[in-house]
Amino acid sequence: MDNKLETISNLFEDNEIRSIWDSEKEDYHFSIVDIIAALTNAKIPRNYWSDLKRKLINEGSELHENIVQLKMKSSDGKFYKTDTLDMNGIFRLIESIPNPKAEPFKLWLAKLGSERIDEVFDPEIAVNRAVEYYRNKGYTDEWIKARLTGIVDRFKLTDIWKDGGINKPVEYAMLTNEI
Repeated sequence: MDNKLETISNLFEDNEIRSIWDSEKEDYHFSIVDIIAALTNAKIPRNYWSDLKRKLINEGSELHENIVQLKMKSSDGKFYKTDTLDMNGIFRLIESIPNPKAEPFKLWLAKLGSERIDEVFDPEIAVNRAVEYYRNKGYTDEWIKARLTGIVDRFKLTDIWKDGGINKPVEYAMLTNEI
């Protein structure tokens, strides 16, 4: 686990959300109490989280099983164990928060879910979204074409490796490093 502290304040109206990058899983872990403080009017977010956690357990939610306690820097400058969730867990947490401040996130998540389901039925939508994303980032159409072609070529190569008996991630990593 990398101890590099990151924040995603801009997503939560300038509220600081402490996070730690997990380089093994290639995902962030976010402070649950910070998310709750940003999305509720709770005077004591820690108590709100305690009550919500108990409610979720009683309802049969498995969210609590994904909680990881990590040391995070507190406002007093010391490091304390803090309940954290990865990105998927945070999205599930947000869906569970009954507060008007959480509604914009819930609507956004529903919209994303709907878009991804549309892409399952029509994959061209996903390709078009990727092209638009790269264009918005300022990449040229030539660069975008090369990028998409490179992705297809990589799939072809890994399929050949798979046919040759390569099936462990470490083996793919070793071959990729050779290239």
